[in-house]
Amino acid sequence: MALLTKEAQDKVINLLVNEGLANVNSVAQVINEVAQTKQPLIPTLISKGVINDEMMVHATAVTLGVGYVDLRNVEMDQDTLTLLPLDVAERSMVVPLGENNGQLTIAMLDVGNLQALDYLSTLTGKSVRGVMASNASIMAVLQQYKGDFTDIHQAVKATNKEVAQTQSSNVKTITQDSPISKALTSILEYAVKSKASDVHIEPLENGLIIRCRIDGVLRKVMELPKAIEPALVSRIKILANLKIDEHRIPQDGQFAVLVGDKEVDLRIAISPVVWGEQVVIRLLDKSGTTMDVEKMGMTGHALRTVLNGISKPNGMILTSGPTGSGKSTTLYALIKKIKSEKINIVTLEDPVEYKMDGVNQIQVNVDAGLTFASGLRSILRQDPDVVMVGEIRDGETANLAVQAALTGHLVFSTLHTNSAAGILPRLLDMGIEPFLLASTLNTVIGQRLVRRVAAKRTSFQSNDMQTKQIKDVLGDLLPKTAEEVAKVSEDLGYPNLPLADAASYTLVKGVDDQSSPGGYAGRAGLYEAIDVNEDMQKMIVQRATAAEVMRVAKEHGTVTMRQDGMLKALSGITTVEEVNRVASDLA
Repeated sequence: MALLTKEAQDKVINLLVNEGLANVNSVAQVINEVAQTKQPLIPTLISKGVINDEMMVHATAVTLGVGYVDLRNVEMDQDTLTLLPLDVAERSMVVPLGENNGQLTIAMLDVGNLQALDYLSTLTGKSVRGVMASNASIMAVLQQYKGDFTDIHQAVKATNKEVAQTQSSNVKTITQDSPISKALTSILEYAVKSKASDVHIEPLENGLIIRCRIDGVLRKVMELPKAIEPALVSRIKILANLKIDEHRIPQDGQFAVLVGDKEVDLRIAISPVVWGEQVVIRLLDKSGTTMDVEKMGMTGHALRTVLNGISKPNGMILTSGPTGSGKSTTLYALIKKIKSEKINIVTLEDPVEYKMDGVNQIQVNVDAGLTFASGLRSILRQDPDVVMVGEIRDGETANLAVQAALTGHLVFSTLHTNSAAGILPRLLDMGIEPFLLASTLNTVIGQRLVRRVAAKRTSFQSNDMQTKQIKDVLGDLLPKTAEEVAKVSEDLGYPNLPLADAASYTLVKGVDDQSSPGGYAGRAGLYEAIDVNEDMQKMIVQRATAAEVMRVAKEHGTVTMRQDGMLKALSGITTVEEVNRVASDLA
């Protein structure tokens, strides 16, 4: 905040009192108090709540005759933010507001700081005009910097020199302070702040595309010159301890980065493609996960079935779904529910995605001979009560998991199948005897992830096609009469469900803006859970197909993933279009 003379300070306080923004008696009381304590007046007025910081900054700007802006709830355009590099903005506590006729307008705490204005003018090569803003306003904008691409532009300019150094095999020239390293840091910072799950670096014939998977959907972030590719890929290989001179075969690795105060683990997969090497970076941000199955979207029949399954002292709980559907997160959430000092929980993972206190977690290391199968044998000699195997990939691991469940252990694991019912024939195909499977399985779960509708939203009535889809999918699940609404809604876990014979249904869509592209923000799970009861055990012994298993499961109350999705659409969690995108292949 600007340093004020005694005269200007009195004018500011008089303005606040005259405008009714500060109580005259409270102000007088504080003035008398600071006369005794020798404390500064304005900070004391703020600390005692007589005025707030925003009011003070606004009144100061009026008194000094300078511009004022409140940015606390303003969404800034990323192109505007690139007018000042993030490190400069943070160091000087200034943010760019725009450029007009070669003049850069910035918001700053003290517009009287001529030294800062001169520095920014020299740095940008533009004349600079300052307007006043509060500390809260500046911080609100700084948090919107998703990517400071200044370093990337510098890397592009320095490409010819850096590529020459890289191609001469002198890899040590790609240092932490090099333009290429700063460019990679900028890309990763953008991905973390955008809450991306993956970064794709994809070579084209004459360029390089950077794409981020945000809320399950890939979005193009930028396109770079082809010449930058070798140096960028080499930098990633160096950080992941991979062979930088190997371009013919796929390589996998990992490393961690610190973004702000968060450590993010990265899994690296590099593959040779037609125009070079494709890099896919999986981001494992531990801070963004709730580890609570209810908050993740599991409710109703699925939640009751799963809680019943994990309450048993032994048996298997298996979850299935495509890559990136949140299977591992679901298992972590379930382990969190049963975690106790009274039981020994041991996990075998590749990689260990989330570190949990009170759980003994083992990292698979294939190069050292520690596979899921060999690791599982070792785990069973460690007196576990609960065992989690990151993934059942082969018959040997599947057999060991079944044997562990038979000998009194509670076993959690994942498989890659399209639905919960698909788990059963998949395990039979791996060579598990049907009678063993029938006696060890507690619960099987199928899941997918859909994007959540953003907080900024509008409601509308479903059109004829949407209405027909909802009725075809939900069938007899919705209440038939008003008297049934409360009971059916409670049973399914979604409040105030509409009647089955409604002419149309109230749906929602999000507002498409910078903070919620496409009208979505965040994701929720679609779940189906099958309780392996007596009838289901008979189906397993008879080697029933997935379709036959699901038919019997629905007779016992299982809500399918597609049905769960439509219920979430009716509850305003997601949209019918999103359910169709994710679960259109499911019954």
